[in-house]
Amino acid sequence: MSTTAGRAHPDAPERPKLEDLARKVGVSIATVSRVVNGRKGVSREVRQSVLAAMDDLGYERPDRARSTTRGQVGIIVPDLTNPIFPAIAQTVVSLLSQEDFIPILCALPGGGRSEDEYIEMLVAQEASGIIFICSSHADGQASLERYHRLRGRGIPFVLVNGARPELSAASVSNDDAAAISTAVHHLASLGHRKVGLAIGPHRFIPSRQKLAGFRSALAEYLDTQDPEPHTATSMFTVEGGQSAANELLDSGHTAIVCASDVMALGAIRAVQARGLRVPEDVSIVGFDDSPLMALTNPPLTTLRQPVAAIAHAAVHALAAEIAGEQSTRSPVVLASDLVVRGSTGPAAAASGPPRSPRSRR
Repeated sequence: MSTTAGRAHPDAPERPKLEDLARKVGVSIATVSRVVNGRKGVSREVRQSVLAAMDDLGYERPDRARSTTRGQVGIIVPDLTNPIFPAIAQTVVSLLSQEDFIPILCALPGGGRSEDEYIEMLVAQEASGIIFICSSHADGQASLERYHRLRGRGIPFVLVNGARPELSAASVSNDDAAAISTAVHHLASLGHRKVGLAIGPHRFIPSRQKLAGFRSALAEYLDTQDPEPHTATSMFTVEGGQSAANELLDSGHTAIVCASDVMALGAIRAVQARGLRVPEDVSIVGFDDSPLMALTNPPLTTLRQPVAAIAHAAVHALAAEIAGEQSTRSPVVLASDLVVRGSTGPAAAASGPPRSPRSRR
């Protein structure tokens, strides 16, 4: 009978030891031991570094006792096709896991469960809270009754992108108006005088905010008071962006700001279908800085939503409410960065220097 039964194969890689993890992270073996055994006394940053090192070195993560979880948290998103939604959701899931919550992702694809059905399922599962990412709350025409019912049941929730003051709920939003204004200023500084906006349906609160920022920027940088001739409304899709861009190109616009990166891809398609070039003939600006936008042809100039900051603020606000901490529920509004890449350039026939921004009061 073989005497090696049950032993590791001599050629098999040796299982990493605690000292290997400690050496990789740069902490003591005692600190690694605390993480492995789920004990307190370790900062969140160090704990995450040790867990990451476990993954890198193939050290099996310890099972956490069921009693250590703080409950389930639902994350409701409108879809997973627009890259910005899974980007935010993925970060929220990671942060919730670090806070010892069990995240439950609920997407709303066509033909799937409705938002109300997901809410009832989460309530039945005794979820500790819910994070809504650009869900029905972002639709200015949708009923808010579902959120009032949640409030009546005492279930904490946070709204992402689409603050609703009438709900007195914690909310985290991107500053859409300021972002669009930044994009218009960028294009005006490149000599563009006819700048258009490809926007989604006006019933959505982010669309209204973007339109407000566009109206203000036209007046400030281009001496244009009426945004209507410079605005094309469509859907937040590639096809929608292409349709809106065609409308703006027909009216002679040399630059287009799009309400999403997906729409911007459609706008680029519309320009190229006419035998024109981006940015030599028409400049395009997207919105979100979704994954892979730096790899498009040309690389997309876009307004970067602060995904990590949005997710951190949303999870922090929800965790505070779940813990029963007093909260003012004041809206958190975060700024976007303009990421300049290859899809914007000087106007082909600039008509004089751009106007300088007026002082803001």
